[in-house]
Amino acid sequence: MNERHSADKQAFGTMIVLCMLWALPQIAIKIVGSDVAPLLQISIRSGISALLVGLFMFFRKERLTTLFDGSWKAGIAVGFFHALEFFFIGEGLRFTSTSHLVVFLYTAPIFAALGLHWRVPAERLKPIQWGGIAAAFLGIIIAFSGPAEANSINSFVGDLFGLLAGASWGATTVLIRTTRLSNAPATQTLLWQLISACVLLVVAAIPLGQSHLNFTTAAVGSILFQAVIISFVSYLIWFQLLRKYLASQLGILSFMTPFFGVIFGSLFLDEPLDANFLIGAVFVSAGIVIVLGYSWILQFIGKLVRRQV
Repeated sequence: MNERHSADKQAFGTMIVLCMLWALPQIAIKIVGSDVAPLLQISIRSGISALLVGLFMFFRKERLTTLFDGSWKAGIAVGFFHALEFFFIGEGLRFTSTSHLVVFLYTAPIFAALGLHWRVPAERLKPIQWGGIAAAFLGIIIAFSGPAEANSINSFVGDLFGLLAGASWGATTVLIRTTRLSNAPATQTLLWQLISACVLLVVAAIPLGQSHLNFTTAAVGSILFQAVIISFVSYLIWFQLLRKYLASQLGILSFMTPFFGVIFGSLFLDEPLDANFLIGAVFVSAGIVIVLGYSWILQFIGKLVRRQV
């Protein structure tokens, strides 16, 4: 197996670009939401991305092994939770700001860490990590306790959907980690997720009245950007990074995404930012870094101790 390396300047620079890209889909969805309903946008982009992944596998002559080795059951389960994540994202964007939603979405590693703690003995949380989880949930409480406004109920519902999206993403991670999909090619896991999102979200969109479709130039451009650049190209780059660098370090670097989401939401959509939300976002991010960066923290403390000895 190839040895993974610590993140270097190249990894850091690539992650900055990826995090900027990953902060944009929610903004793109909201900008053209009056032309194409959010759930329908996500369904269409997932279908296009699934086709691209399928073509990529075809040209690489990669067989769909997960259909024949029993992994398909896990594939269906992972696909369901992936679709559920994007259902909550699509619905959440109708009620809350993109900056709020992206921060709550990125609580996913907290839920994943809790799930893995109970399912995988090697993933048991250490006391410092429990402190990180406490900090993250304190941040959630602070962020939810913003100033009362006329649309506070809608905002609360949207924020809650963002949190549920993060929980669904965390459940997806736990399933991948604890089933046969942990040894499956990343392209096939991604394909299960994209196909499920395409089918289940279009089914959900119709009864929820989210089936309006008006293919304006902006709408087509937005969907193609999300499908080709975000859901296909950026994730292929991400998988390549995971093959070369330590996943824990890349995971920490990925938490630049919520901060870019907050910045872009303010720049492109003029979204207001209250102090409670900003303070809460800092606590959430710090807690996640503590949970994911446990080994880094120990190494840093060890270096400080050795310097003073």
